[in-house]
Amino acid sequence: MGRCDPGLRVNRHLTVGPEHTAEQVGSGDVPLLGTPALLALAEGACVQAICEDLPEGQTSVGAWAEIEHLKATPVGRTVCAHATLIGHHGRRLEFNVIVEDEGETVAKIRHRRVLVDRERFLQKAAPVTA
Repeated sequence: MGRCDPGLRVNRHLTVGPEHTAEQVGSGDVPLLGTPALLALAEGACVQAICEDLPEGQTSVGAWAEIEHLKATPVGRTVCAHATLIGHHGRRLEFNVIVEDEGETVAKIRHRRVLVDRERFLQKAAPVTA
């Protein structure tokens, strides 16, 4: 698996736009950062952390997440997801992600990704044709 060892870290930023609000992503009726957009940011940081270390033909897929969304974030603010790989168990990769806004914790996320062969995964997911 290359350098994909526990302790690997990456930061990913997001400036909250109208398309990231709970109103727009369908998770509520407020014009603030929606939890699904927050999860997408965290997953993207985890993917970015390992992308250069994956063998040819492999990818990772999200399998599980636990989110504690602690602070409302308005449009225009920039948040940063700090993703850390904390465990690599066979095909399972475990991450901790802290999302911050100017040093204040917006969310704490635990996330699991699973390594898969890209082609086999896509074949299994393809619709069955009659």
